[in-house]
Amino acid sequence: MKILQKTLLALAAGSLLSVSAQAAVSYGNGYTGQPYVGVKVGQFDLDVNNADDPTAYGVYGGYNFDPNFGMEVEYVGSDDADYYNGDIDAKTYGAYGTYRYAFPNTALYAKGKLGIAKTEVEGDYTVGGNRVPFSEDDTSLAGGIGVGYSVNPDFSVEAEYDMLGSDADLMTVGAHLKF
Repeated sequence: MKILQKTLLALAAGSLLSVSAQAAVSYGNGYTGQPYVGVKVGQFDLDVNNADDPTAYGVYGGYNFDPNFGMEVEYVGSDDADYYNGDIDAKTYGAYGTYRYAFPNTALYAKGKLGIAKTEVEGDYTVGGNRVPFSEDDTSLAGGIGVGYSVNPDFSVEAEYDMLGSDADLMTVGAHLKF
């Protein structure tokens, strides 16, 4: 199954699962928890010699426990990028705790996240007429920083830089819908 098909399938599944999340949780302090789902696009920065950086596509979802703290999960895959006489692609799965700081009297906010991500890089190249496949994966502490803009109470856009471990970084822009 192609990456775009997997991304669309994950987005559809996440959308259907979020329908049951319509029942918000009230914490008694006037704030009601808020789930969200979104999509993102960007570019991987892989630490692989002579490889182009693949374009990244992903889906994510999360839950804000209060205006500042929450949790988020994501899947990001890529298209095939050139690598010698072959190609390379990457994908990552992550789970994070998040913190948002809303700048006073604006719709802007800063976002930080810290958690665990598994990053897989696969590819192949040709040497002397022979195809040589390779694969490596890394599960490690990961984090990111970003800025966002709340277009309205239910829709936001974000730009983010994620550090996924020793061999990969990810730069994305995305949008999410809150329920």
